[in-house]
Amino acid sequence: MDKEVLYSFFKENGQKPWHIQDLQKRLKVSQRGLLRQLTSELLEDGRLIKTRRNTFALPQESSVLAGRLQITSAGYGFVILEKEGEKDLFIPTDRLMGAWDGDRVAAKPNPLRRENGRISGEVVSILERKHKRIVGTLEYSRGYAILRPDSPKIRERISLTPATVGQLEAGSRIVATLVWPETSGEKAPYADIEQVLGDGDNPEIETQAVMIKYDLQDEFEAETLTEASGFKLEVGKKRLDLRKQQVFTIDGIDAKDFDDAISLERVGRGKNTVLRVGIHIADVSHYVKEGSHLDNEAKARATSVYLPGKVLPMLPEALSNGLCSLVEGEPRLTLSVIVDITLDGTVNKVEFRESVIQSAARLTYDDVQIFADGESLPKGRKKLEKDIKTLIELSQVLRQQRLSQGALDFDFSEAKVDVDDEGALHLTPIRSNQARQLIEELMLLANRLVAAELSKKEIPALYRVHEDPSTEKLQNLQKALAKLGYTLDWENATSQTLQAVLKQVAGKPEASMVNTLLLRSLKQARYSQENLGHFGLAFENYLHFTSPIRRYPDLVVHRVLRLLMQRKLSPEVKARLESELPHVADHTSERERNAEEAERDLTRYYQARWAKEHLGEVINGVISGVTNFGVFVALPNGAEGLIHISQLEDDYYMFLEDSLMLLGKHTRRKFRMGERLEIKIIASNPVQRQIDLLPAYLEDKKESKKEVLKPEKEIPTKPKDKKQPLPVIHAAKEKAVPTPPLPAKEATPVPSKKKRRVLVFGDPKRWKA
Repeated sequence: MDKEVLYSFFKENGQKPWHIQDLQKRLKVSQRGLLRQLTSELLEDGRLIKTRRNTFALPQESSVLAGRLQITSAGYGFVILEKEGEKDLFIPTDRLMGAWDGDRVAAKPNPLRRENGRISGEVVSILERKHKRIVGTLEYSRGYAILRPDSPKIRERISLTPATVGQLEAGSRIVATLVWPETSGEKAPYADIEQVLGDGDNPEIETQAVMIKYDLQDEFEAETLTEASGFKLEVGKKRLDLRKQQVFTIDGIDAKDFDDAISLERVGRGKNTVLRVGIHIADVSHYVKEGSHLDNEAKARATSVYLPGKVLPMLPEALSNGLCSLVEGEPRLTLSVIVDITLDGTVNKVEFRESVIQSAARLTYDDVQIFADGESLPKGRKKLEKDIKTLIELSQVLRQQRLSQGALDFDFSEAKVDVDDEGALHLTPIRSNQARQLIEELMLLANRLVAAELSKKEIPALYRVHEDPSTEKLQNLQKALAKLGYTLDWENATSQTLQAVLKQVAGKPEASMVNTLLLRSLKQARYSQENLGHFGLAFENYLHFTSPIRRYPDLVVHRVLRLLMQRKLSPEVKARLESELPHVADHTSERERNAEEAERDLTRYYQARWAKEHLGEVINGVISGVTNFGVFVALPNGAEGLIHISQLEDDYYMFLEDSLMLLGKHTRRKFRMGERLEIKIIASNPVQRQIDLLPAYLEDKKESKKEVLKPEKEIPTKPKDKKQPLPVIHAAKEKAVPTPPLPAKEATPVPSKKKRRVLVFGDPKRWKA
């Protein structure tokens, strides 16, 4: 029997749900394990659903859809549907059917039930569990050992098996392996302790916890390290030798892996002068061959992860910081994009070459920006001043061309967290400047020229795509902008019309709000084997080529371009690429998003640590988010905290979602996105990534009122008599451990006797070039 035979049985027997035992009798199958395997495969395909009573059936309606569940910290969720063109489905808290954040589920929309204009639905079956391990804190309740997950999106308290708990003290940070019961639905799993991270709030523990939570690898396999250390620099005769050219790198002051360098020559004289710009990228593909240990592990990681205080590279250090890094004074193998371009940004000629360079100087963004502001380059670097001045002028021309064609230029700063060798914490907002734009524009130029070449010749590759926003998102954006006095023809909206709005609002008080509204209307950039264009950059052809040390898609593109230059792209190779690239695109997109979430998670931890060191301080911030439960405020150093609605005056506050505003009914006080607000830091919990704020004007009034985040209570530990055994839950791991009664969950603090208008909101899907 195979799954198609089983599926036919379900179709022939209507909508009746079947227990696995009944299927075994009816179909006369001797092996129940085979039936379990086949039903699991049909569940994964979305052709069967598993009910709350642990029976299997066909979806009751054709409208049952599969997707990935995203749960918010407020408890409700959204199913991001896999079917193209379908709108995300809102799932109320009481319709999750035991599904957790990240699970792949089958969900059924309910057209008759809407939540604040959104289509509502319910989870009907859990197709695939995301979580196999979980990080949290050990607690004891009524003698039972309980794991409280770190993630606010997982509200369940998980029972721990006594045999794995041993004599651990309450408050220990632990990693546990989840054991999901065979029965589906709302029954919770239990867990075995796998690893003890330590006690309390500690950066090293938190970094370890984040790595485990997001499945990030630190150590490389022995075979991979052996391969990486076995290479030597060998310059082939066919490589273009550029070692005598004035090539240089520009990177951050703390950068260690230099994968791009630039050079400039002037061809011709006077008005006929043409700039020959060299964009030289480390030739990682020369060393990392398909199918090798290096390749397999690089593909699995898909990207380097830059956590505060720790880097998890895609490639071992022998390559990432060694033989592939374009360090000053050392010959390195590269792939070069050599562009003949005029000062008005017109590209006359493009050449792609395998090359060898030797960087003459390692410059930082600060060095170049100081020079752009009118001072000199550091000693020994002044010979580069003429080239850099010309390249700054050229990059500004290219930037203006992009913006005039509709490239979106958001006015956001990036919050950078630095942890020095002594553990001191530094939060620094980073904004775009001429030095960063010089490198950005030249890398964008190389990326789109490579993309255009591969697309023109119909060669399979991985493209970086950013699709047009949906009609629904544009309609909502138009309504929101209209309330602010800005017009948008959503039916004919292009990136140019959206950029015009950004330009119109620049420098105005509502600029931050408009930037955020527009960002939320966009889709998320991703990798694809199809060339679908890049809406945000206004490019018809675009891919990632310039960072093969830290991004696997760039390495794939390098391999394809080298095959093209070496004339080794046979029909068989093309067919293989066309077959493999869709999976690589999905995998690398998913790992990129995972890495970004990990970086943001640990960054929020360090921001909360900073806030804990600055309790009581009054700071000017900007309202960065407005929800039905409070107001988020961004501080100048990039940290963000929450003013809970219970901290505001005794009033009825209305959440106006379209205007992203809280409005007091009686006081008429407004809290609106983008407005400046002086706040006081009143509490912080780094482990929970929570910073609580209070409007400074309420400081005197609130001194006697309880803060939202209560000081952490000392968690009761086990009796000192270590011989006293814990209550036995179940000793046999083969059977599911019944969940003991748990303490009531802590409700979100709200002011007493206040009526609230609860509206639903969702996190924006950020796009990134």
